[in-house]
Amino acid sequence: MFTITDKAAEKAKLVLAEEGKAEWGLRVYNAGGGCCGPSFGLDIDEKSSVEDEVFEKDGLKVFVDKSCLTSLNGMSLDYYDDGERTGFILSGGEAPSCGSGGQASSCGSGCSSCG
Repeated sequence: MFTITDKAAEKAKLVLAEEGKAEWGLRVYNAGGGCCGPSFGLDIDEKSSVEDEVFEKDGLKVFVDKSCLTSLNGMSLDYYDDGERTGFILSGGEAPSCGSGGQASSCGSGCSSCG
């Protein structure tokens, strides 16, 4: 199961509100794969499509293409702030589907890299 932490939901709702897009949601998407496994991206989107599974947490909507659900199984969307770096991160999970492997992906400002 794909989960969203309280901290990620809180921060994402704040970011969306600041952008004047409080009714929008986050989109987790397959950004390709490589030697370290699948890579995921994070963006904002106005609405879901018929190919999406929609997850909700405390009023935040997260859209995920159904073809990526297996890769995201066991993963969690979280938000971190260590004083030097801040951003959203996908961690956990092991089942490959959108690429090879099952490594974590870090997401910030819409980009993704191996974690």
